[in-house]
Amino acid sequence: MEGTIKIALVGAGMFGGDVHARCYADLQKYGIAGMLGRVGLDTYTRDFAGVKFELVAVATRSEGSAKRAAENFKEWTGHTPRIYFGDTPWNDILRDFPDIDVMAVATPDNLHTEVILAALAKGVHVLTEKPMCLSIHEADQIIELAQKMDRVVAVDMHKRYDPDHLRIRDDIQKRIGAPLYGTAYLEEPLEVSTSTFKWAEQSDPFSYVGPHWTDLIYSYYKSKPASLSAVGQKKRLVRDGINAYDAVQVRVEFENGMSINFHNNWITPSDFEGPVNQGHEIVGADGKVESDQQYRGFRFWNKGGGSRTSNNHFTRDVSRPDGSKAYVGYGVDSLIAGLVAICRMKFLNESREAVAGIYPTAEEGRITVAIVHAAVIVRDLNFKYLAEGKGAPVTARFGNDGITIIDPHRASEGADKVFEKIYEKPI
Repeated sequence: MEGTIKIALVGAGMFGGDVHARCYADLQKYGIAGMLGRVGLDTYTRDFAGVKFELVAVATRSEGSAKRAAENFKEWTGHTPRIYFGDTPWNDILRDFPDIDVMAVATPDNLHTEVILAALAKGVHVLTEKPMCLSIHEADQIIELAQKMDRVVAVDMHKRYDPDHLRIRDDIQKRIGAPLYGTAYLEEPLEVSTSTFKWAEQSDPFSYVGPHWTDLIYSYYKSKPASLSAVGQKKRLVRDGINAYDAVQVRVEFENGMSINFHNNWITPSDFEGPVNQGHEIVGADGKVESDQQYRGFRFWNKGGGSRTSNNHFTRDVSRPDGSKAYVGYGVDSLIAGLVAICRMKFLNESREAVAGIYPTAEEGRITVAIVHAAVIVRDLNFKYLAEGKGAPVTARFGNDGITIIDPHRASEGADKVFEKIYEKPI
């Protein structure tokens, strides 16, 4: 089978310029066949061995960052993608490349929706970073348009592909019995909120990295949220003039009865021994599983460098005989799964429904978006009430009637009921 998948990348920062770009560079040079066994899709190795991949364009907000991304790609592949920059560079790409197959979206979280909808409107498949968007209403827009245009929207939920998590999903969670409660945490370094990202005030640590864990828990049990409570703290970042949450804690009760606490921050000191601190545990009726993704037993230290740990499973360089580096790991696997779905639709004429079981779909991403959306509202109300000495009584309820915010203080502020419906479709 022969043909080409043309890709445009919007956003080339920490993740777009590294994981996405490196993945597409390997695809452009060597194709997809060698990557399929990692995601259990080697059935399609022969079908797609001849398929070519081309990164035709890269877009960022500034000209300088677009040029750097293009230069890096040329160094890896010998090919220079066309550069675009500005406030809405994806529109220029869609104008100049009406035949592109995939729009890869690695913009700041609050900018995902506009790019995704623009691509879908032109009949272009989408690979987007998590979370898919920040509003349940936007999630519905994306899903409706994807269905109408018969296009894939694959969400990069790469923690599903961590080999430890695959073992939990396929084996351990069946051994420990019905899930009772658990904790999932991901703590980012301070530099992420103070220098790497300029948009910390438009987001928060749970909205940013919490989706990894909410999606992972959903992938284990396929259980929807039933209720939620959330609080957050602002102490460290305000010292640097950044009005953003240092940390957020969200507790979600799911329809299957389990209760999971999600803890996230982006203020971990720079001298912490790992890139991030992360892990999760689940207690079941017949056992427990603990998974530490920060310290997996690999530790080293050297003079002047302190003691360090590394996650060699996320992405790693593998030396080829010619001295170049293959880029592999579960950080890439989620992108590959989405691209296989797109290849199956384009080259094998399979339906969108037929390929939905092999990648994290927009419909699944909607579950996380619902949690993120409600958590932001509950968190902000509880932050306000705590500052007023009124405790943190606000919660959210999910169900077939949508999302309801339950605020006992509404009555004292003149509202007729403590219930406020913020969304009226089934979750």
